Amino acid sequence: MRYDAEKHRRRSIRLKGYDYSQAGAYFITICTQDRACLFGDVVDGKMRLNGWGEIVNRCWHEIPAHFPHAELDAYVVMPNHVHGILWVVGGHGNIVGARHAVPLQNAVPKQTEQFGKPVAGSIPTIIRSFKSIVTKHINETRGAPGVSVWQRNYYEHIIRSEDSLNRIRQYITENPTRWAFDRENPFAIAPEPEDAWAL
Repeated sequence: MRYDAEKHRRRSIRLKGYDYSQAGAYFITICTQDRACLFGDVVDGKMRLNGWGEIVNRCWHEIPAHFPHAELDAYVVMPNHVHGILWVVGGHGNIVGARHAVPLQNAVPKQTEQFGKPVAGSIPTIIRSFKSIVTKHINETRGAPGVSVWQRNYYEHIIRSEDSLNRIRQYITENPTRWAFDRENPFAIAPEPEDAWAL
């Protein structure tokens, strides 16, 4: 099949024109390639990480060491995905150290990420770096360079209120207890509808 620029153009799921280096809180979900359960198992409502899951856990914890404007909040490594809240502090919003959700509806876009032109400290740059280093370390352990660990993109939700922040924290914390009903679980009994938590 020949390449067709219109047909094969990679479509971004990011919010068009939004500055993802702007201060605020972001709910991130990153899934494995083909939803493969690579990182461990849920046993009695608790996540038990295997060696690869420990790599993911360690690399997530190291994000602030590589991106000084990033701070971690609630997160969980699941068998085939990661949920986490990332804060971007400082930057354009000038709210260094802020620990509350920032009202973003009046935000003015300043730097937008474009293909091949990453914005330093932005959410896409942080996630790209995280996925890359996890893939590198996992592939070193299995002697398989170039094998995909993650699906191509990731999901993000801009957190706009304290209430939403608290609901998302609860959702993340309780994720292992609901694994049997999780949309990402290939063996789910009866997956919850997408809007079950109205995050």
